[in-house]
Amino acid sequence: MQSNNLEKLRENSPLIHNITNIVVANYVANGLLSLGCSPIMSNAIEEMDELPAICQALVINIGTLTAEQVKSMIKAGISANKNNIPVVLDPVGVGATTFRQETVKTLLSEIKFDLIRGNIGEIAHLAQVNWNAKGVDAGTGEANLSQIAKDVALKYNCIVAISGEIDYISDGSKVAKIDNGTALFPRITGSGCLLSAVCGAFLTLDDNNFDLTLSACTSYAVAGQIVKENLNDNQTGQFYIGLLDSLANIDDKTVEKYAKISFD
Repeated sequence: MQSNNLEKLRENSPLIHNITNIVVANYVANGLLSLGCSPIMSNAIEEMDELPAICQALVINIGTLTAEQVKSMIKAGISANKNNIPVVLDPVGVGATTFRQETVKTLLSEIKFDLIRGNIGEIAHLAQVNWNAKGVDAGTGEANLSQIAKDVALKYNCIVAISGEIDYISDGSKVAKIDNGTALFPRITGSGCLLSAVCGAFLTLDDNNFDLTLSACTSYAVAGQIVKENLNDNQTGQFYIGLLDSLANIDDKTVEKYAKISFD
């Protein structure tokens, strides 16, 4: 994992196109701005050919789906592939409804994704592993998370990131585990959605998608860990705001100091 990715990201200030959900659009945009990136939030189908030509990455989030939005996602994804920019899928609550399941199937068949990032409930669904997911929440279950990450990465020929107390990153052969999680991440809305956008931003730096995803997830987890050091488990509002400040202040040396990474 390179140690200067945050510095490079701020120097490049990539423009990230987000087709995301109405619950988190503002937070995702502010999070990207905190890191020094430029967000654009659009799902208008009339723009989906042009935006991928001027942006450096596309992040597709299915959190609050509509039929029209799905059409925009497909058009944008195909355009992004033609323009050779990285594409990230956040399959929010994919197992919750038939509409979400069918949408993700369609997206995965029409678009080449560089990264799929989700919680364990979402990634387990893609792996067809039994897991008691709860709507858009991770839920509970027992399974080998490293193997699930590997299987989904191989199935869709992309990087897979499972976010949780421990994050799992896989390219289908190797798995990295990040043990910098905090219990406050799942207690605020948009923490996973913002992470997907952060990953998209990091993927603009070069072609090593595994290392860049590992760097993005580690930087994000460390930023959250630093905020949590001064909070109790009920200070969710302070964490929500503090995470934006921490992302603005985090640097590569701090990430290297805090990072707890191991490999399977």
